[in-house]
Amino acid sequence: MLMVGGGLLAGRALLHRYESAVGHDVLLDERARDLDSSVGWRNVAGPLNYLLIGSDLRAANPAAGQRSDTILIVQVNSALTQAHLISIPRDLRVEIPAFPITGYRGAKDKINAAFEYGGAGSGGVQLLSATLTDLTGIRFDGAAVIDFGGFVKVIDTLGGINMCVDAPITSIHTGRVFAVGCRDMTGAEALDFSRQRYGLPNGDYDRQRHQQQLVKAVLDKALASGVARNPIKLDLLIRGIGRSLTVDTGAASITELVLALRNIRPDGLVGIRVPSHITNIDGVSYVVLDDEAGGLFQAMRDGTVTAWAREHPHWVNSI
Repeated sequence: MLMVGGGLLAGRALLHRYESAVGHDVLLDERARDLDSSVGWRNVAGPLNYLLIGSDLRAANPAAGQRSDTILIVQVNSALTQAHLISIPRDLRVEIPAFPITGYRGAKDKINAAFEYGGAGSGGVQLLSATLTDLTGIRFDGAAVIDFGGFVKVIDTLGGINMCVDAPITSIHTGRVFAVGCRDMTGAEALDFSRQRYGLPNGDYDRQRHQQQLVKAVLDKALASGVARNPIKLDLLIRGIGRSLTVDTGAASITELVLALRNIRPDGLVGIRVPSHITNIDGVSYVVLDDEAGGLFQAMRDGTVTAWAREHPHWVNSI
């Protein structure tokens, strides 16, 4: 959604209002932050790496805690015209480093657990970012965490988004039945659909693809509906998402960031599946990396994911 505001070049006042409306916190661990990067609409050096977390915090039951239901690494190319959405499987077995703040000593576990071991909130994202830096070798220019309510508000403010269902599925959360075909969905429907993994041909991998599809659909609808050019719609969006979103943009302001990313369009978003497979270890189902994952991580470090995707089309998602 940060990309959408870039179309409103004349609306600096609203962009500054957005800056103050959303939450700000230190979300990146110091070892995961790229201190050499330069981000801003006058001075940008790509590629840029951002960590996006979707949290399942329920406003109606905050005592239930949070989990990182969605983990996305977004890498923007050097020209700032294309972004690769790289989904990290939440059951990926990784080495989670120690986190003295919460007393966690570190261990091999599902990467989704890093958010919890870091104390959820900003600490959870910090530990998750450190885990991903150890895994991939990349450092991040910024991070954002949004709860499920924020997704719903954004989509409903846009008037719904168009999502395509390629396999029939019944929601384990609400009992909704999603029939095959493309149609407009409300925020609650789109979020419900994108969270499903049971009953799908490829399980969690299909869920990752649907979440990437959701990101693309939101950007597509935001641009098509003219929200970036309509002060009233943009103001509703700002007020709707503000309390659900926490960001860490490093040295750059949100205004600089949205202007820097203003040329990214829906057809410039490419979904990537991390080379991996599901296996059972000591009675627990995990996702483990394939040999090709090393090549993807090297491409992410080198800023050559476009070339890697061209050479490995079977790991590119159709979104």
